[in-house]
Amino acid sequence: MTAPGGSAEAGNRTGAGGREQEAGRPGGGAVPVEVLTIGRVGVDVYPLQVGVSLREVETFGKYLGGSPTNVAVAAARLGRSSAVITRTGADPFGAFVHDALRAYGVDDRHVTAVPGLPTPVTFCEIRPPDDFPLYFYRYPKAPDLEILPEELDLAAVAGAQLFWATATGLSAEPSRSAHLAAWRARGRAPYTVLDLDYRPAFWPDERAARERVRAVLGQVTVAVGNAEEAEVATGTREPHRAALALLEAGAELAVVKRGPDGVLGMTAGETVEVPPVAVEVVNGLGAGDAFGGALCHGLLAGWPLERTLRFANAAGAIVAGRLACAPAMPTVDEVLAVLGGGRPDRGPEDGR
Repeated sequence: MTAPGGSAEAGNRTGAGGREQEAGRPGGGAVPVEVLTIGRVGVDVYPLQVGVSLREVETFGKYLGGSPTNVAVAAARLGRSSAVITRTGADPFGAFVHDALRAYGVDDRHVTAVPGLPTPVTFCEIRPPDDFPLYFYRYPKAPDLEILPEELDLAAVAGAQLFWATATGLSAEPSRSAHLAAWRARGRAPYTVLDLDYRPAFWPDERAARERVRAVLGQVTVAVGNAEEAEVATGTREPHRAALALLEAGAELAVVKRGPDGVLGMTAGETVEVPPVAVEVVNGLGAGDAFGGALCHGLLAGWPLERTLRFANAAGAIVAGRLACAPAMPTVDEVLAVLGGGRPDRGPEDGR
């Protein structure tokens, strides 16, 4: 993306992170990345006290956040070149996003600032094993919903080996039009992934989300989500029927994450179910993003579907056993250790 309000004739731009970019051709025509994501970004502010309400929490940790951003981080931790298309506020938290992305090895050239809008902040409460309420502060509007179609680097979008978008990006304009433009540029090239990613706070109701998602399923090749998200997209919560509905709507691979019941993957010629990985849950919020990054890795590696889903499942379990999201994303060796019979370990940020 060029800088806000920029043009191809405007010369060099400097983004919120301070790095010069060639307007109209971010990165000066760099080699396309393997994994390119688009959409939500922000700062996660997580309590360092577990099992208590926010009114009682005394100290917090600050982390990079936003589902598609975390997927890019997860893919990078697994050795994939990755980048994210998103927007932040022109504020210190926006600068933090750039710093964090670079530290994790994620290309930030497509991250630009929106003057006048603050970088979003998200708080959560940590109540293991399955209660992690989220509080989104994305007011008056999140900058990542101000991604403009005319500022997309469509060559980068088309050239990425895997392009990952989320349903949240369809919830408001101009982000929705930018997503549609990106999918047109890809022309259903493999792999074009839609994370069903349903967050009730971002939509007027489930019906609106279902209509938007159903309208674009024919433009993607992979659809992935948990049981609730699959129900929002298809109208049925039964995993097999939901996966079949996603295929009938246009996806070539449907993946339904079922929590303690494992994962279901379905194509026109294959149905695979893999069991869950046992883990002592610390914070389940980043598990789906770790799963996503690992799914990208397996797809790009050309693995069989069962191997890909087992690998992704193990990656998700590792992060569920750690406090943070982005810093908790595992390496290949950590995932293979779990698949070999090891237990998911806790990361250093958990202090244990």
